[in-house]
Amino acid sequence: MLDKLEAIKERYEYISEQLGDPDVVSDMKRYTKISREYKNLGEIVKAYEAYKNVLSNIATNKEILETEKDEEFREMAKMELNELEPQVKDMEENIKFLLIPKDPEDEKNAIMEIRAGTGGDEASIFAGDLFRMYTRYFDEKSWKYEIIARTEGSAGGYSKIAMEVNGPSVYGTLKYESGGHRVQRVPKTESQGRVHTSAATVVVMPRLEMEDVNVNKADLEWDTFRASGAGGQHVNKTESAVRVTHVPTGEVVECQDGRSQLRNREIALDRLYARLYQRQREEHESKVAGARKSLVGTGDRSGKVRTYNYPQNRVTDHRINLTLYNLSAIVDGDIGGIIDALRVADNAEKLKEGLEN
Repeated sequence: MLDKLEAIKERYEYISEQLGDPDVVSDMKRYTKISREYKNLGEIVKAYEAYKNVLSNIATNKEILETEKDEEFREMAKMELNELEPQVKDMEENIKFLLIPKDPEDEKNAIMEIRAGTGGDEASIFAGDLFRMYTRYFDEKSWKYEIIARTEGSAGGYSKIAMEVNGPSVYGTLKYESGGHRVQRVPKTESQGRVHTSAATVVVMPRLEMEDVNVNKADLEWDTFRASGAGGQHVNKTESAVRVTHVPTGEVVECQDGRSQLRNREIALDRLYARLYQRQREEHESKVAGARKSLVGTGDRSGKVRTYNYPQNRVTDHRINLTLYNLSAIVDGDIGGIIDALRVADNAEKLKEGLEN
């Protein structure tokens, strides 16, 4: 593990130098990407330095106990050893968690969709309550959100509402919310005071960005040809028109709009990127549709990840058997504790898989 940590430290120091390079600073896309990696590695390096410092102090104190005759010095060394040695295991566990590979999509913004499930009007009202819970959480995190689609329920709330959420590590935080959410309470529409069970489904997917289009220049084939024109003095006597083919997809773009071959290449490349982006977006949306089915199931009362029980002021997350008796605070947006617990459980599972493999 120490060799791996030392390699990470070297990479961290290299990136630190890169952040001061004028060529990197002037390229915002590259600078943003490197800054993100620098921040992620910085947490590991900080933990590594603290770990090394503790190991060094332990070694020093053990040496004192082996060589020092002065009893006062020896007693101080023993006391410090008793304080330091229990820290080693905790620090090692923390570093192991930090070394778990992060999903690159965790840093992305997200699309969140809430749909009413089984339960009629009450399900729509509950979907509205979930929307309120999440937006209050977004406000607390200083995240921005924009509603991109909504269909209001006949008795309030929403039969469907979708929004784009922007901020640091939005998808990595909200992805645990996907699934069926169940509510148990006396509906506003119930005249007999009976407790009903209704459901809503939540889907969270990473938002695809333009920079996500990854084109390998080696996959591009360029051809030139003479641009057609009106004739006369405007006849193009050089092969300034271009054709670019993206070999893996077969996508072809031609351009003769510019006055030079260089400009036509730039325009053609922009158009090709736009087409590939659209193609990738369609594939992504198809993947979202498939993922939605797997994430939310049928939307009935039995397929659930979390239950909100109003009579008992109880919220239970069934994936990690977590039960909390502060429902009123949670539906007011205090869901950070649940998300943190899900993240810890997820990391523990990943760590277990890593140790087994």
